[in-house]
Amino acid sequence: MSLPEIVSRADWRAARAELLVKEKVVTRAKDALNAERRRLPMVEIDREYVFEGGDGKATLLDLFEGRRQLVVYHFMFAPEWDAGCRSCSGFLDQIGHLAHLKARDTTFAVVSRAPYPKILPFKARMGWTLPWYSSHADDFNEDFEATLEHDGELVERPGLSCFLRDGDRVFHTYSTYERGLDGLGSTTTLLDLTALGRKEEWEKPEGRASAFGAPAGSERIRYHDEYDECDEYDG
Repeated sequence: MSLPEIVSRADWRAARAELLVKEKVVTRAKDALNAERRRLPMVEIDREYVFEGGDGKATLLDLFEGRRQLVVYHFMFAPEWDAGCRSCSGFLDQIGHLAHLKARDTTFAVVSRAPYPKILPFKARMGWTLPWYSSHADDFNEDFEATLEHDGELVERPGLSCFLRDGDRVFHTYSTYERGLDGLGSTTTLLDLTALGRKEEWEKPEGRASAFGAPAGSERIRYHDEYDECDEYDG
């Protein structure tokens, strides 16, 4: 078995300081990449998708639950399957309390092609309470390239898509798939994929943090049971 070299505490601190320099370079590069992602153009959704969820039929606009942004996880669950994908299940298991996303005017939802009657018992088995919808009667997953045609058959792949709402107009701002999901799952990593980001004043491009309500810097973070309606919509 190959294990790390054993050294003195002083040597460890020196090696750690050297690595920290490289880690900071990566952090700054990620900040720049996130800013570039927020500068991407967006596409208006010109068709009305129909989903089925706990409250019956829903449109893509309904999935926002009145908030400005929507993050959709494309969960691999084909109509003919009896249970959802194990890897996708592992991803959902690491999603934190949704109150922190909601406080930044962002809704998180799950969409699969399986009929809702199949989704419901599996969701209960996993103990998840997050919103989950079926796109069984629509081409949503195909249109956003989470379901692909290969050799005449539909093939599932995990993915995540971000949307922005302006009144009743909905825009697609970003999508990523497979290895692009690595390292995601926390509130900040999900927000980093959206057009408005974390809504913190240091983020680029300037003006996004305060464009829709007050900035939501780290000092605005609450215990998840302390957020109220005012917190959710003023930043």
